[in-house]
Amino acid sequence: MADLNRVSVWAEALIALHLDPDWSFGFDNAKKRAGACHFAQRRITVSRYITALGTDDEVHQTLLHEVAHAVAGHAAGHGPVWKRIARDLGYDGGTTHRNAIPTELAPWVGVCPNGHQIFRYRRPSRLTSCTACSRTYSPRFHFAWRKREVTAAARREAAAPR
Repeated sequence: MADLNRVSVWAEALIALHLDPDWSFGFDNAKKRAGACHFAQRRITVSRYITALGTDDEVHQTLLHEVAHAVAGHAAGHGPVWKRIARDLGYDGGTTHRNAIPTELAPWVGVCPNGHQIFRYRRPSRLTSCTACSRTYSPRFHFAWRKREVTAAARREAAAPR
């Protein structure tokens, strides 16, 4: 899995190669989003947790995705200009990541009557039913939610490469 120090070196190299010197790189605490391009701060960040779970190639693709956003500009979104720039940089993914997410950090666990589990990082605010059991909402397949404690040690462990 990806080493955070090595990822910093890759990110700094990509930024130096493709962006102005005022752009910077850092890690953030996102649990579901792999990376972000913060235009106002001229900063690219990636999730320390998803990075630790990802392969070197997955992380490199995330960095290329975010650098493409920085090069294309805020207005480009995931449109044709961004897609062309991303392709030119060597990005071969889509608009969202398919990498593993750190479910061990989700404080809310929902279990349907058939045993399927889902994880939430915020307290569920409405009734939800299992999409594996029914494609439309069904009270027969409501999730029973339980809150679990996520310790600081668990967060530190999740940020360490495996």
